[in-house]
Amino acid sequence: MRKDNILVVGANGQIGTVLTQALRERYGHNHVIASDIRESEHDNSPFELLNILEGERLSQLVKKHKITQIYHLAAILSASGEKNPKRTWDINMNGLFNVLNVAKDESIDKVFFPSTIAVFGEKTPQVNTPQHTILDPTTVYGISKVAGENWCQYYHLKYGIDVRSVRYPGVISYQSLPGGGTTDYAVDIFHKAVKGEDFECFLKKDTRLPMIYMPDTIRATIELMDAPSEKIKIRTSYNLAAMDFTPEEIYNEIKKHIPNFKITYQPDFRQAIADSWSESLDDSDAKFDWGWKEEFDISEMTTDMLFQLAKKLNVAT
Repeated sequence: MRKDNILVVGANGQIGTVLTQALRERYGHNHVIASDIRESEHDNSPFELLNILEGERLSQLVKKHKITQIYHLAAILSASGEKNPKRTWDINMNGLFNVLNVAKDESIDKVFFPSTIAVFGEKTPQVNTPQHTILDPTTVYGISKVAGENWCQYYHLKYGIDVRSVRYPGVISYQSLPGGGTTDYAVDIFHKAVKGEDFECFLKKDTRLPMIYMPDTIRATIELMDAPSEKIKIRTSYNLAAMDFTPEEIYNEIKKHIPNFKITYQPDFRQAIADSWSESLDDSDAKFDWGWKEEFDISEMTTDMLFQLAKKLNVAT
């Protein structure tokens, strides 16, 4: 039986860091190649430098390592993307084209493309957002992801590429810092709490957004990629849900563990982005098609985040 060889593009990011390790535990250390535009400060070998805009370099790596699966995580996120829309579009779209084209040319078995709740907009139903609904994003990040979803479906229908995708909610993790997203407050708030610092939130206290804890994020990604091809009915991107909360709600959960923790609110340009997104998602298609089920709620996630961060930062809570 042929052994899978996996390339993780954007392996130094918030999700890529954890996903690479999980894939190595599953497929074997030397069968998962990490790649990014710069080397990680942590040991991430085997590792290859890769600018995702360099399609020829990507093709060389696929041939060199006999790659059978690509997890394409390289992207500029919502808040960072608004600072340079053209660059964001170039990286998010042309990077995806490079991945899809090498998958077509080199007969890659599977490709993973992460989408996002940023594909939704002000005309989208915000509560229990349906799988099939209006997509009218207000950020270049969201625009690029809507286009990416449709290009993935096109390459599947036109060329038979087995591309799979989920729309990630805000991802909360202790392993690495986030990279410029609008939901980043939900990670930073834990760091401030564990360090004994006050937290200034860039969103209003009642801004409800869908969220997911990193262990569920990784499990969902791998379960999607493991599912038999005939069970994958949606080739744009699946809604993925776990929990939803407001800054005030997560603050109150943290205060159960750290009573002296304080928060203030100073909404900035990210508030308008968050206001255009969904408050909660209907992920019944993911549940029905490939058996998705979240494990962490807000209480369980908060307890584990505080414990893991305190251990990582060597701080007593």
